[in-house]
Amino acid sequence: MSLQTEVMDKMKEAMKAKDTVALQALRAVKSAFLIAKTATGVQEEITADQELKIIQKQVKQRKDSAAIFIQQNRQDLADPELAEIAVLEQFLPEALSEEAIAKVVIETIAKLGASGMKDMGKVMGVVSNELSGKADGKIISTLVKQQLMK
Repeated sequence: MSLQTEVMDKMKEAMKAKDTVALQALRAVKSAFLIAKTATGVQEEITADQELKIIQKQVKQRKDSAAIFIQQNRQDLADPELAEIAVLEQFLPEALSEEAIAKVVIETIAKLGASGMKDMGKVMGVVSNELSGKADGKIISTLVKQQLMK
């Protein structure tokens, strides 16, 4: 079952349960799917990888917003964002632990023979492709920097 179908099913469930937070998050994802489908002017199906990236982008936007709201002591605005994150994360694959990401980073650095910050772009490209959808780019970036500075 595609993510689009799952989102639609969850949307129906949220409507029946009158869950406004879930409904708002799911409608935003559905809208992003429609925009991606019609971006080229021709309505075409989007791939599972694109669906995953769209949901990840939605989660990242909400995390960034929640962080800003918390920083400004606006917990009343951060709470709905955090609730929407919980709704959207059910569609994402299980995220890897920092230890697992670090292991992939170390293996990639050894494989590429990277030595120093000048090779960060190469390492980031390979690791990001390998861990696409399984790890946050910010965590990957931090771990790559740590390993290359050793």
